[in-house]
Amino acid sequence: MSVAVFGIPNCDTVKKARVWLDANKLPYAFHDYKKEGADAARLARWAKTVGWERLLNRAGTTFRKLDAADKADIDEGKALALMVANPSTIKRPVVEYRGGVLVGFKPEEWATALL
Repeated sequence: MSVAVFGIPNCDTVKKARVWLDANKLPYAFHDYKKEGADAARLARWAKTVGWERLLNRAGTTFRKLDAADKADIDEGKALALMVANPSTIKRPVVEYRGGVLVGFKPEEWATALL
């Protein structure tokens, strides 16, 4: 199975997810938002699949530090633009696999989807 993991390497949740993948001997490609950025077309596909609300990390430090105007009246277009401009506002990790997209790390959900 081809698995692509998107995130930030120093994120604790991403670290846990990568340990889980390694422990389950699942090969994966890692996309580092800090080095490679976030692709607008890919984010739009994810939003269509799982919803932009699920992708946007409103609880993170980066989102909380945004100007009030950036956080006000968020719709899909504004959220996607924020995530492209500030990849740290994307919930992590995001996993693309043959059957779909996973957002966040939930071992039970990952086991069902990936094992």
